[in-house]
Amino acid sequence: MRLVSYERDGAEGFGAVAEDGKILELADVTGCASLAEFLASELWERREAIVAAGGTYVVHEDVTLLPVIPRPEKIVCVVRNYLDHHQEVLAAGMQRELADFPPIFLRVWRSQVAAGQPIVRPRVSETLDWEGELAVVIGTAGRDISADQAWSHVAGYSCYNDASVREWQFHAKQIAAGKNFESTGAFGPWLVTADEIEPGRVLTVQTRLNGEVVQSSDTSHLIFSIPTLISYVSTIFTLTPGDVIVTGTPAGVGWSKNPPQFMKPGDTVEVEIEGIGVLTNPVVAQS
Repeated sequence: MRLVSYERDGAEGFGAVAEDGKILELADVTGCASLAEFLASELWERREAIVAAGGTYVVHEDVTLLPVIPRPEKIVCVVRNYLDHHQEVLAAGMQRELADFPPIFLRVWRSQVAAGQPIVRPRVSETLDWEGELAVVIGTAGRDISADQAWSHVAGYSCYNDASVREWQFHAKQIAAGKNFESTGAFGPWLVTADEIEPGRVLTVQTRLNGEVVQSSDTSHLIFSIPTLISYVSTIFTLTPGDVIVTGTPAGVGWSKNPPQFMKPGDTVEVEIEGIGVLTNPVVAQS
């Protein structure tokens, strides 16, 4: 099942994407105000029957997509979690040891845009870099979740472009400054529910800039697995429905190229993940 969040006639809603691309509105049917609220409700276990019952459909042209979870309580991102990316960082001259524990940071929800919406290059920098990543959306709340129970807390998956403003990222040892400029990270186009993707399945991850492949890898290169990430993060925070864990980017970021290459206004960037879909965004300059 594919689920989206959107705005229509000034009101936010969410729905299920049908085979013909139309969206079945679910807010009125479920009484839930948002997709995150639906994930947290008892109705979530009945989602197949609810969608099968049908209802009011809208077309994509009549809605404006929002980030899959528009305002997550937490967006937890993982740094250097692909072995191939770790190796390219070493090749670029940065001496980084493999971490013993997942290196994480937090994004704020205002840094996100939806599929089709512009990623904004801030006026203070020309080093806006792409980072195609797999996003995991939490469906069941929990604290101190063991790795062997972690899959049961996953609602589904989406694509993420954890775009980085590199020079601001390198201002200090803490990289959050370069990761939280407004409208720099993209999240979408939809949530693919966990039952569609077997736990632990290896997924290809590809990023394209203006049609050129700049990242091509798969999740077999993850240093810390999804269950490990969920277990680690839930030791720190209580994970709640709608929380997002962005699992890291593979090799091929623009900063590592010689010479470096970055996104610029007029570009189009795509993140495609096997079994999920394609997240496409234009790039514009901050007005």
